[in-house]
Amino acid sequence: MKIESSSAKNLNGEGLKIAIVLSRFNDSIGSKLHENAKATLINLNVEEANISTIRVPGSLELPLACKTAAETGQFHAIIALGIVLRGGTIHYELVCNESHRGIMNASLQTGVPMIFGVLTAETEEQALERAEASGLNRGKEYAEAAVEMALLMKQLRSNKKNVE
Repeated sequence: MKIESSSAKNLNGEGLKIAIVLSRFNDSIGSKLHENAKATLINLNVEEANISTIRVPGSLELPLACKTAAETGQFHAIIALGIVLRGGTIHYELVCNESHRGIMNASLQTGVPMIFGVLTAETEEQALERAEASGLNRGKEYAEAAVEMALLMKQLRSNKKNVE
């Protein structure tokens, strides 16, 4: 048996339900990530009615909200979006590491794909370059990864009974 994830060109999110969990901290940049991720999901045939947005205060609150959303059983994948800018203290490393660890643990515990879409940047300009549609457009990449992983998990789970 051979199972491969789809390439981004062949993604079709029809019938998928996706949650976007979005941090309000650095909202002017986060809103661009959200806008681009949502537009990409719609372009990949995810119905707008099947895209839920959940707002949290900051990136450290993302893991719990993602895990709780996954536990509802309503979503095929979850995209965690946030912005963390380096400051003059070690708080940056703490927020980056702990939000990442929490989201990955939540994904493994629930079996729901969670895409870590927390931009970590030295400056606001770097973050904007990564968030804007005319820049690196990471929101698009996160949405494509969510659809790809949701489809892969559906495929793996449907073939589970055929694997010995």
